[in-house]
Amino acid sequence: MNPSTVELRHLRYFCAVAEELHFGRAAARLGLSQPPLSLQIRQLEEMVGARLFDRHSRSVALTDAGRALHESARRLLRDVEAALAAARQAGSGEVGELRVAFAPTLMLSTFADMLRRYRSRHPGVRLDLRELPSAEQTAALLRGDIDVGFAREAGPDQRLHVEPIAREPLMIALNRDHPRARQARVPVSALANDPWVLFPRAIAPLLYDHVLRLCQDAGFVPRVVQESRETYTTVGLVGAGVGVTIIPAGVSRMGWRRVAYKTIPKASTELSMIWTAGPTRPIVETFLAAARRDVSA
Repeated sequence: MNPSTVELRHLRYFCAVAEELHFGRAAARLGLSQPPLSLQIRQLEEMVGARLFDRHSRSVALTDAGRALHESARRLLRDVEAALAAARQAGSGEVGELRVAFAPTLMLSTFADMLRRYRSRHPGVRLDLRELPSAEQTAALLRGDIDVGFAREAGPDQRLHVEPIAREPLMIALNRDHPRARQARVPVSALANDPWVLFPRAIAPLLYDHVLRLCQDAGFVPRVVQESRETYTTVGLVGAGVGVTIIPAGVSRMGWRRVAYKTIPKASTELSMIWTAGPTRPIVETFLAAARRDVSA
C-alpha cells in the first residue's frame, strides 16, 4: 500500500460504512448514491491489500483488517478536523498570542474594562500585557517586540498606524493643605508661583509639551522642583506637599487621601492605538476591531 494514494475521502467513506454497517445508509449519510460509494471502498481495499468488510446478502461486517483501520482512520479524521478548526480560528484572529503595551495609568481608565471584555470573548488568545511609556512603544513596535500599543499623545509616524480612540480630561493635583484645595475651581494660572512635580519629557514628549503649553497659555513656565518617572510616585509627592502637577483624570482613582483634584476646562489628553504599517495579522485586526467597538459603545 502506498499511503500517498489514499485520500481523506476514502477514509471518510470507509468510516461511514463501518459505523452504519450498511452501504445504503452510509451512502445516504454521505449524500452519494450507493454505486460510487462501493467503488471507493473497493479502491481502498485494493490499496490496503485486504478486505475491509465481509459482505453478505443482508449484512455487512468489519473484517479484522477493517477493525484495525477503523480506529486509526477515525483518529486521523478527528486530527484533520481539529487542525482545520485551529487554522480557521487562527485565520479569524481567535487564537494565538497578542502582545499589547499600554501607557502608565491606563489601567485606571476604561482600558481595563475593554481588556476584560476582550479576554472573555476571545479565551483562545493569550494576552501578553506590558506597561510601557508612550515614547517607548514606538521603538518596541518597530523592533517587533509588541503588536499593539495604547499611547497618550502619539504623534504621526509614517512607519505606524496611529488611530485616536478616546480623550481623557486633564486635572490639577495639589496637596489637601494647599491654600486653594478647598476652591471649587482652580485656574492653572493660580499655580504660577508653586513648585511643580513633573515626569521627564522623554517618557511622553507630546503629553509633556501639552502640560507645558497649558502653563504657558496661563502666563508662566512651571518651576519643576522634582521629576518622577512613576505616576504613583508623582501623586505621592504631591500628597507629601512637594509640589503640584497636572495628570490624566484616571489617576484620581488611585485614592491618595492627601491629594485634591481640580478639573481644567476643555483640557484633555488623546489616547491612540498604534501598530506597525503594512500587512496586519488577523489576531491584531480582531483585537483592534474589539477595541473600536468598546470605544464607540
